[in-house]
Amino acid sequence: MNIVRVYSIVDTSKTYEYVDDGKPKQGGVKDVYFSPKRDYVIAFFRNKQDDNQKERIKKIVTLYHDNIKKGNASTYYLDEVFRWPYDAVEKNGLIGVVVPIYTPNFFFKKGYQMHNTLIGGEKVGKWFTSPSFRNKQFPFNLDKSELGDWSSYLDISLNITRGIKKMHQMGLAHSDLSYNNILVDPITKSANIIDLDGLVVPGMFPPEVIGTADFIAPEVLKTKHLTLTDPKRILPNQKTDLHALAILIYMYLLRRHPLRGGKIWDIDSDRDEIMAMGERALFIEHPENSMNRVKLNQLNKWDTFWGNPEKVPYTVLGPYLGELVKRAFVEGLENPMMRPMANEWEGALLKTMDILQDCSNVNCSEKWFVFDNTSKPTCPFCGEKVHHNVPVIDIYCKNRDGVWKLDNHRIVVSDRKTLHQWHVTKNIINNENLTVEDKKAVATFVYENGEWVLINQSVQGMKDMSDQVDVLINDRIVLAHDKKILLSGGEGGKLLYVTMV
Repeated sequence: MNIVRVYSIVDTSKTYEYVDDGKPKQGGVKDVYFSPKRDYVIAFFRNKQDDNQKERIKKIVTLYHDNIKKGNASTYYLDEVFRWPYDAVEKNGLIGVVVPIYTPNFFFKKGYQMHNTLIGGEKVGKWFTSPSFRNKQFPFNLDKSELGDWSSYLDISLNITRGIKKMHQMGLAHSDLSYNNILVDPITKSANIIDLDGLVVPGMFPPEVIGTADFIAPEVLKTKHLTLTDPKRILPNQKTDLHALAILIYMYLLRRHPLRGGKIWDIDSDRDEIMAMGERALFIEHPENSMNRVKLNQLNKWDTFWGNPEKVPYTVLGPYLGELVKRAFVEGLENPMMRPMANEWEGALLKTMDILQDCSNVNCSEKWFVFDNTSKPTCPFCGEKVHHNVPVIDIYCKNRDGVWKLDNHRIVVSDRKTLHQWHVTKNIINNENLTVEDKKAVATFVYENGEWVLINQSVQGMKDMSDQVDVLINDRIVLAHDKKILLSGGEGGKLLYVTMV
């Protein structure tokens, strides 16, 4: 085993070591070596970097890494969202970036159900966007223990969304966001954005690639034939990131591509690809244009359920996400300014988590679905109906005039679902800046003896407004139709209104 020592190009007093056994792990453009203690890796570019590329890498590992480290929620971003390179080295004229090693949950423990060839492999996001890999009849289907449930992919989408939000706040663009540079673990409901050494700094460091097929924005493909200096040429930027983000969320939650429908635009496959993703891009579920609807005879036999939007339309995502999907792939395809911002996706994902309904079918692979706002909620994934009453809670807040107004936020109650500080008061916002204390459950819903009950764990000032009774800590409220519950009487306190469905 040959241990090699290399010096930082940022601070030459710093050195790093890696193990060179002649068999580095090879990525698209880099060779990756592990440190002796396997606490970091050094990824060397195979090709020599020019001065501009070298300067970009220096900025990424110093200025932008420090900005995250010194900013809000630094631990969250550096541990749970990014694998951000924190130094750069050079050997034989080649630049290498020093990156924290992936945590163990991002490596397959079981992999395929019937084959062991995937054990120890990285859980790259693309494994979890195709229905084939979860179809029991598919020869290389993933083991059930690796897949999580449907709610896992809401959390995964949230991590990715917050990562893009942070980049854009820093003035950066990713430029090549795809399922190839995201690690996903549905079991812990986590995701990490990786390969961050090619970030775009507008006006300073231009993009080096136009993106990955399936995720390149239409305006980039439409103008790729123009020279780089042509003012009409569109290169990857923050708006193109938002196109890729919308595709990722759609694919993780619906397991199909929003633009790959049944329409063949050109008999030449390369030309057809450019048209389908570029100048003729058309949402397969466009409400007014059916030209690119999925043709069932074009689906492979593993994709007939998820690949068919008539069985699982985008509307199963609920009102918050459904509206953003429509904006992203109807208005936003041709008008990048209409694409939902990352913080809009974040808000919609968080609200959707509050209206999840558990599926009582023990054999349902997804376990959760979005409440469909009907009197007989039905799981769209397995067809199981809900067989008991469900409390649906609308949240009210006081406006400046002291009048209670709907907050466009509701909670669908399920057993053991919890309330948190952001449900109690509008002074606490559910975002990455939450403290450990803010994240603690303050009240819990339980289903017992045929009744739905809210247990107050730690909320001061809770009151049953229907019966005019104070609800002390450890007290219980039986939920009933038209029940009104004041969560907090203080400034910013919220009111719950119960409807039994």
